[in-house]
Amino acid sequence: MEKTPWSVSVAVDDIPEAGLHIEIEAPPAVREAVATLASVRELPRLSAIFDVTRQGAGAHVAGQIEALVGQTCVVSLEPIESKVDERIDVTFSPSADAATSDDGAPEPLVGGAVDLGAIATEFLLLAIDPYPRKEGVQFAAPKAEEGGERPFAVLETLKKRLGGCRP
Repeated sequence: MEKTPWSVSVAVDDIPEAGLHIEIEAPPAVREAVATLASVRELPRLSAIFDVTRQGAGAHVAGQIEALVGQTCVVSLEPIESKVDERIDVTFSPSADAATSDDGAPEPLVGGAVDLGAIATEFLLLAIDPYPRKEGVQFAAPKAEEGGERPFAVLETLKKRLGGCRP
């Protein structure tokens, strides 16, 4: 099992009948480690709110994460900030073959606990836009000049000189 940079573990046995409401905020060192993991420029804010309830021998985690992600625009290469607001709804079960809903099987419960920090990190990583664009910026391909130099002309000349492709 990989080690996550943010770990907030809750044992299923410690979840009361009424459930738990937990709000967590990532400290600066954790945000820096998660930013490195996510390959983003910075992560000035990362927090999560969870409602954790028992479901038999397992647990149900619902809530949301909020983050401010510092990235670089893929078109203009300018620094930008993106907001992430992602809903979470995950069920954990000690038995891998138990089905919870039409959405599929539950996540495996490892060591009798759920790691809220790892859940928040995973959902954040899935929510980050891999190709962020600054608002209003559009990519425009450079126009080729008529009769201008062709980019593969040198390779074409080399191919002719060598007598075509050889296996």
